[in-house]
Amino acid sequence: MRAARALLGIDQRTLAKLAGVSVPTIQRMEASGGNVRGIVESLTRVVDALNRAGVELIGEHTRSESGGRGVRLKQATPPNSVRDEP
Repeated sequence: MRAARALLGIDQRTLAKLAGVSVPTIQRMEASGGNVRGIVESLTRVVDALNRAGVELIGEHTRSESGGRGVRLKQATPPNSVRDEP
């Protein structure tokens, strides 16, 4: 999740807002060792929010050019469409 946020240039607060979950929920998910842990509905909301923002999550057995798990941008997303303005 941190890598996905870094690709988008957003903080935990912004991801929480995009996903409709609390900041502590994002913090707990990011603090999970190994697989992200959390309530399925919250995980689904976060994955959907990242997907809408243009991040492709690559599963462990999903085909990837580089061969491993990770994240990548599906297409360039204009920064103002994802980030909150102060």
